[in-house]
Amino acid sequence: MTGEGTKRYMHHYYGRPFSLGETGPLRSPGRREIGHGTLAEKALKPMIPSKEDFPYAIRVVTEILSQNGSTSMAATCGSSLALMDAGVPIKAPVAGVAIGLMVSPSAKGGSESDYILLTDIVGVEDFNGFMDFKMAGTEKGMTAIQMELKMHGLPFEVLEQAFAKSREKRLEILGIMAQALAEPRKELSKYAPRITVITIDPKKIGEIIGPGGKIIKNIIETTKCDIDVEDDGTVLISSQEGEPDSDAQKAKEWIENIVREAKVGEIYEGKVVRIMDFGAFVEILPGKDGLLHISELAHRHVPTVESVVKEGETIKVKVIEIDSTGRISLSKKALEDAPSDFVGKRPHRPLRKPSFRSR
Repeated sequence: MTGEGTKRYMHHYYGRPFSLGETGPLRSPGRREIGHGTLAEKALKPMIPSKEDFPYAIRVVTEILSQNGSTSMAATCGSSLALMDAGVPIKAPVAGVAIGLMVSPSAKGGSESDYILLTDIVGVEDFNGFMDFKMAGTEKGMTAIQMELKMHGLPFEVLEQAFAKSREKRLEILGIMAQALAEPRKELSKYAPRITVITIDPKKIGEIIGPGGKIIKNIIETTKCDIDVEDDGTVLISSQEGEPDSDAQKAKEWIENIVREAKVGEIYEGKVVRIMDFGAFVEILPGKDGLLHISELAHRHVPTVESVVKEGETIKVKVIEIDSTGRISLSKKALEDAPSDFVGKRPHRPLRKPSFRSR
């Protein structure tokens, strides 16, 4: 990848001069470090969970303290264990091993007696050998492969044996890794933020943001969560708490209530925000009011609205109608038992637009 880009999973490999027994300035990663890091990254990438299953960006850093062999494969094994230890639900553990090739100076025709394959080569074998064959993968198959040759061509039977030996040793390494950690931990590391993901209708993004960002700023300040809203309607809520009653859960419920649509028959606990002669307006959802008509306050005759409810009071109401324009009719008496001497029931009066007639 050249230029600017994005990644969900990245692996950074560092092999400082002291790891080679040398001295030198500590500068940015060189060509060799970048290459080793890329190989280890590609080996793990197929096992990284999807964004939908695990909405995190992941960065793994490998610090090589001593280089004497195929440290890119060591970085692959170490990355796999680190991800599982952090609670990242990778699909399967990944391991890798390097296979070397030594050829007799008197070799002619490349017969089997003229060469030997070495497993997990060290530095001197890499330097004097003719091949550095690296293969990484899971128990079921390969995920990355790289080969370096110091000879012209390679007999097919040598390559075939290299593949077979690499698989055999990879499975052996995976078995050793499993003794330390067989699968990802069930819980994320305590140092990782908790991310809650919800999906809303993209048309309702403006309702969450609010004028000048007023609503989303209020949610962030109140719940102490970081909230990112993407263009496709995906909302990411980040918090350091992971309990059901955490701040993230409060932010999630807040947002869901903002975009939620009221339905006939649902019961809400709302706040009386305005009182008129004909009824009271009750906020049942953030930014959504319904009319509680005076005839729906109680089963008996109500002389005034304020004789039953007060402005600022929290009451339980039931949605009894939503007209074609989206106006909501509420009822308080629908949640109460009628008195024993109650003999009649006035029909509900639906909301009507005011009409004007000329005289």
